[in-house]
Amino acid sequence: MTDPVIRALSASDAHLFDALPDPLGAGEGHRRTRFRPDWKRVALRDGEVVARGAWWGGPDDSEPVNINWFDVAEGEEEAGAALLRSAPWQVELEINLPGGWREQAVQRAAAEARFAAARAAGYELLVERFLYRWTPERGLPERPGRLRFGAEADDGVFFDALRRIHSVTLDAHALRAIEKGGLDKAAQEELDFFHWCPSPREWWQTAHTPEGDLVGIHIPAHNPSGPTIGFIGVVPEQRGRGYAYDLLAECTHRLVEEGADFVTAATDQGNFPMAANFARAGFPVVRERLNFHPAARSA
Repeated sequence: MTDPVIRALSASDAHLFDALPDPLGAGEGHRRTRFRPDWKRVALRDGEVVARGAWWGGPDDSEPVNINWFDVAEGEEEAGAALLRSAPWQVELEINLPGGWREQAVQRAAAEARFAAARAAGYELLVERFLYRWTPERGLPERPGRLRFGAEADDGVFFDALRRIHSVTLDAHALRAIEKGGLDKAAQEELDFFHWCPSPREWWQTAHTPEGDLVGIHIPAHNPSGPTIGFIGVVPEQRGRGYAYDLLAECTHRLVEEGADFVTAATDQGNFPMAANFARAGFPVVRERLNFHPAARSA
């Protein structure tokens, strides 16, 4: 068997990316995603595409922020690993899957081949997540009316709230940031993401009790693919009262008031309280996602 040839694509040969079957429905999941041809790469064996990867970032990003489309042909895990290892960018890998993929033999086999290729390339599993999509026929979640919401111009208020929220958290990305650089790093990464989103800063809101005590924050946002629940967080001392649902309901209403005709969201599968809130608010799970991160490589 000949060694795979890794090839970066361009506008003239971008069609090669579509040469593989799509058993996991990635194409449908990315129908709103805009990929740059030169951030797509394929592995060819004897002239046939046997693995593909699409690196993705915002329209103003000089480098990708993640890989969110990765496929390998049957039996071509090593070619997929070579594709990942050869890339000039070492960023997080997202493998998006249909809901209930473990119960479907073909989908499970396809998913496990991608996991094996990722691990062979030095990637480690960080977290499994639920992906949600609310649409108007689901009905808007009722606003409980218990909290007072308002804009806040000072980023420092959000930074302090994020430090408090992440001091007790189930979020795997936040926990990884804390491990690497403490609460300040976790809070700053969130703020950087909010600012990266192309939605107005004025949409960010704090939530207080009628007595004036801070409950948490919510961030209605647009990412490059559309309206999304950017962040929902309750400070530790206010937990146990169901306030995350209040924040989620308000965030959804705000996005619809700004013209959204759908709203996406995501949460870690291990975050059972937040998953329950999404279900209560009428957000169905439409896909699942496994996030892998590149392990430290020796020099």
